[in-house]
Amino acid sequence: MKTPAQLKTPPAFFSPQVLEARRFYLDLAPAASKPVAVVCGGWERCAPDYAIHRATFPYHSIEFVVRGKGTLSLGRRDFAMLPGAVFFYGPGIAQRMTTDASDPLVKYFVDFTGPRTVRLLRQCELAPGSMVRVFAPGDVQRIFDDLILNGLSGSRLSPQICDLLLEHLILKIADCLMPWEALETPAFATYQRCRQHIQAQHLRLRTQAQIARECHVNPAYLCRLFRRYDHQTPYQCLMRLKMNLAAERLRDPGSLVKQVAAELGFSDPFHFSRAFKSVFGLSPEAFRRLR
Repeated sequence: MKTPAQLKTPPAFFSPQVLEARRFYLDLAPAASKPVAVVCGGWERCAPDYAIHRATFPYHSIEFVVRGKGTLSLGRRDFAMLPGAVFFYGPGIAQRMTTDASDPLVKYFVDFTGPRTVRLLRQCELAPGSMVRVFAPGDVQRIFDDLILNGLSGSRLSPQICDLLLEHLILKIADCLMPWEALETPAFATYQRCRQHIQAQHLRLRTQAQIARECHVNPAYLCRLFRRYDHQTPYQCLMRLKMNLAAERLRDPGSLVKQVAAELGFSDPFHFSRAFKSVFGLSPEAFRRLR
C-alpha cells in the first residue's frame, strides 16, 4: 500500500477543477470483508468551473460544504448545496455536482467501504442519495480536520484511527441535524453571514471584538449565535481556521515556527504554540516530529 507521500497522482475520480486541496490516501482497494475502511478523504477549494458527472462511484462517500454554493443531483433527487449541507452517495447512485461560479464551493469529503458503516448510516437515517443540514458545522469540521491530520500522519495506526473517526463523524452528523425550516430564521442567516466572514478573512482577523465590529453585530449576540448554532465561540472558530492553515505551513520542512506564527498574526511564538496545542493537542514542534 502506498503512503500519502508516495501517491503523487490522485485517483481518477478526483476532479481536476480544484484550485487547492488537502487530501490523504489509505488503502484504495480494501478487502470486501473488512467491516469499515476509510479509503481517502480531504478538503477542496473548487474552481469556478467545477463540475462532476458520474453514473456511479466505487466507494461510499460523505461530503460536507463549508463555503460557497452549488447544485447537486443524487439519482433522481435535486438539492441546493449551501454551507452546512452534508450529503451521502455510493455505488449505484449517479452524481451531478456543479458549483456556483460566483461563489465556488469549499468542501470536505471522506470515501469508505464496509457493511458496518453502511448499516450505521441507515440506522441514523443518513442513507446514500440523501442530503441533510447541520446546526453545528464547527463540530463536523473538527472531525474532518482530525481525519485529515491522522490520514496524513502516515503512522501504523492511521487507518484504525481514521476508521473510528469516520464512525464518530456519522454519529455527530446525526446528533446535530437541523430542520430545514430553521434555515429561514433571521438569527441563522446572521450566524451564517458572520461565519462566512470569519472563514474568508481568518488570516487577517485577530480578535472576537474585531469580528463583531466588521459583521455589524453586538459582541454578546455574536457569541450567543455561535453557542447556539456551532457549539463554540467565534474566537474558537477563528483559531481553528488559523491553526489548520498553520498545520499546512508546518508540513513544509523548511518552515520555521516563528515564521508561521508571524504569518498568522502572532507576534509572540509562545502564544502561537499554546493556541496550536489547544486546537490539536500537541505543540507545533511535536506536530513536525509526527510528520
